[in-house]
Amino acid sequence: MNRVPVIHMEAVTKKYYIGEPNELQILFDIGLDIYEGEFVSIVGASGSGKSTLMNIIGLLDRQTDGKYLLNGTDTSQLDDTELSHIRNKEIGFVFQNFNLIPKLTALKNVEMPLLYAGMSQRKRTERAMELIRLVGMEDRYSHDPSELSGGHKQRIAIARAMANQPSIILADEPTGALDTKTGRMVMDLFHKLHKEEGKTIVLITHSPELASETERMLTISDGRIVSDFERGKGE
Repeated sequence: MNRVPVIHMEAVTKKYYIGEPNELQILFDIGLDIYEGEFVSIVGASGSGKSTLMNIIGLLDRQTDGKYLLNGTDTSQLDDTELSHIRNKEIGFVFQNFNLIPKLTALKNVEMPLLYAGMSQRKRTERAMELIRLVGMEDRYSHDPSELSGGHKQRIAIARAMANQPSIILADEPTGALDTKTGRMVMDLFHKLHKEEGKTIVLITHSPELASETERMLTISDGRIVSDFERGKGE
């Protein structure tokens, strides 16, 4: 059975201040395929372009030139409303700083993508509780974010990312705000989602140690992918 690329990029570039004297190019001719069910890391130092690439993958920004297909859809042909719809449906985001809504309980935070998707209250609650159990947070579902530790917040954020059964989980420095032990628990949860749920996970990190845990490690430097290493296959 052929693997299906969920992310396909051809000659993707990103420039700012186009046509001005201070024009700045961040990404240079990025070519990339990420396949269904892969656990991939994109690793690079600060300023390497990895955050810009992540924003394009996550449809939070658009490339200047080149082609980006997400599940076969040419994203350059979509307007902002269509991009927002696909982003909510196809991509689950996990951020370094959790991005939970402070005034909502853990359960209500996980329900939010389902609310935007138009799911009924009963089904939203059932789905959210299922995910909260999956990440081991069933005893804290009624807590506000202020009552949760960093690790607990990140578990809730991961549950929220899974809400609409996205084809991709995009994790941006997900352990960056956590201590080593808690970060280990979060990485173990990603491995569980990958192995047991078959999720495609893209991990953005500056840490070679975290990147080495993934099946495939892409290294970006000065806006170019300089290495694509797959465990067991070499470059």
